[in-house]
Amino acid sequence: MSSSSTLQEPAGARANDTNNDQAILLQQLTTESPNETTLGLDTKSALEIARIINHEDSKIAGAVKKAVPEIAEVIDLVSRNMRDGGRLIYAGAGSSGRIAALDAAECPTSFSTVPGQVQYIMAGGPKALASAVEVNEDSEEMGQRDIARRRPTRKDVVVGVSASGRTPYVVAAVAYARARGAHTVAVTCNPATPLTDASEILIVTDVGPEVVSGSTRMKAGTAQKMVLNMISTGVMARLGYVYENLMVNVHMQNSKLVERGIRILMYACGIDRAAAVEAIKSAGRSVPVALVMLKAKVDKPEAVRRLAKSDGNVRLAIEDNAQDI
Repeated sequence: MSSSSTLQEPAGARANDTNNDQAILLQQLTTESPNETTLGLDTKSALEIARIINHEDSKIAGAVKKAVPEIAEVIDLVSRNMRDGGRLIYAGAGSSGRIAALDAAECPTSFSTVPGQVQYIMAGGPKALASAVEVNEDSEEMGQRDIARRRPTRKDVVVGVSASGRTPYVVAAVAYARARGAHTVAVTCNPATPLTDASEILIVTDVGPEVVSGSTRMKAGTAQKMVLNMISTGVMARLGYVYENLMVNVHMQNSKLVERGIRILMYACGIDRAAAVEAIKSAGRSVPVALVMLKAKVDKPEAVRRLAKSDGNVRLAIEDNAQDI
């Protein structure tokens, strides 16, 4: 045996050891475990498959319910920091990253959040939303680089989203943000993972093994979407971008959203359609301004002043009380 081949053997051995370690770690993850109740799925009828998936999906809400106290903690944390100019930044990869991107993308249209208030980074960048570039999930360097570009500070809350809790890209991004003083949160389906170790607040939804083993776009993905929806919606409600249970900060960019704004005013103020349309016109096509004008019986300049004083909190603007709710 040549000396060169002798020198190469330890490197190969180390690679094998690393692969073995990864295999052992994956076997320990609930999300990667075989689901005994769905064996023989490929032999079932379409109706049987639908029933099996529906039965497994029924377990998700219960798993999320157990994490409600931690979710509430994050809602309060993010809303406090946003009042101080902070941001909510999601970090994800694969299915988890796409779910995070969806939640971030829908905040401006649903709540008229300012640009950059809710953001995401994802392994592979925006192109990964429509294409599989999962190889980037293993890059710690990319995770650090992408979050570094957002310049996280103590005002920001960085939420790492990873079903397994071990995705290197996500773990590295969260660890980097925490080292820079940002608050950090883990949203995962497995306890005691590198992501939970890197984070301050842990949201763990143990949904059990997937119908198709390891397909975390299913139960795990649904749980993650529920959690992120709860966080972003809860934050916007605490900031006063929701009035009662109405999407009063809706951004009226198309006919459907214009109609939604009209119906919100009709319902909230007990007025007819013509009055709601006229109010929105008088308010410069702003539902919050129109609502404050109608509820507080003030003119547009006064409604705008009140909303500015309350940092956009509609209820406080109506009451003309800028203290926290």
